[in-house]
Amino acid sequence: MKFGCVILTMGDRPSELHRAVKSVLTQRSVDVDCLVVVNGDTPLVGLPDGARVFPAGGNLGIPGGRNEGARRVAGDLILFLDDDASLAEGVLEQAARRFAAEPRLGILSLRIIDPDGLRTARRHVPRLRVGDPSACSEVTTFLGGASIIRRAVFEDVGWFPDDFFYAHEETSLAWRALDAGWRIRYAGDLQVVHPATSPTRHADYHYLNARNRTLLARRHLPWPVAAVYLSVWAVATLLRASRGGAGPSVRGFIAGLRVPHVPRDPITWRTVARMTRLGRPPIV
Repeated sequence: MKFGCVILTMGDRPSELHRAVKSVLTQRSVDVDCLVVVNGDTPLVGLPDGARVFPAGGNLGIPGGRNEGARRVAGDLILFLDDDASLAEGVLEQAARRFAAEPRLGILSLRIIDPDGLRTARRHVPRLRVGDPSACSEVTTFLGGASIIRRAVFEDVGWFPDDFFYAHEETSLAWRALDAGWRIRYAGDLQVVHPATSPTRHADYHYLNARNRTLLARRHLPWPVAAVYLSVWAVATLLRASRGGAGPSVRGFIAGLRVPHVPRDPITWRTVARMTRLGRPPIV
């Protein structure tokens, strides 16, 4: 299988980006088409030979930038990698074997480890009961910046939602993929080195987190489930939010409710049951 690789960058981390690209191009026993998507206007210099660059001409957001990159790379499998992350040796070779062995495997979420040995962040293991982060399992969502997606999934259910800009675009794609019968697996033994960071470092995190959760429910959940989902997350978000995050979160929930003409593409009750059996019903 040939891999297309999309690395999204603002161009402000040149040394980390160089390391990310090199970690992809030096993977053994695989053919990789590596594209760096520049979500801004910073020129890139000194990239390793073999990488291509696509200047987006502005900040398209994370889902928009990844969509543009995925459309421009060749390969049956598409690797999405953050610009401050790097692949461990042999990851793509092992991933290719798993996709070849399981035709309905649509998405593989890779394990993130901190370069300084810090504990794996809970949000970096896409299951409710984290347990051992090195343990593999079937899951219902994935980590966008350390994932491999079969191109056939995009052809089947569509792309990341461009209008989300940041936060929960992976969940939208994951729910649609599950509804179409694809499997999502967390590969705890396939490692990506990525520094431990907090999502709140993004200025609009609280607002977009709340807005996009609301859009998720309105688009993809049966109405009774959507009501429970939003109630649970509204309470959890406000309880967890810092003093500076409560206000943006409330504004985000309101903004998500006010968006007109949200297209409905709800998952089936059969998919709700399947997600529940996998340990994460779409209410938490």
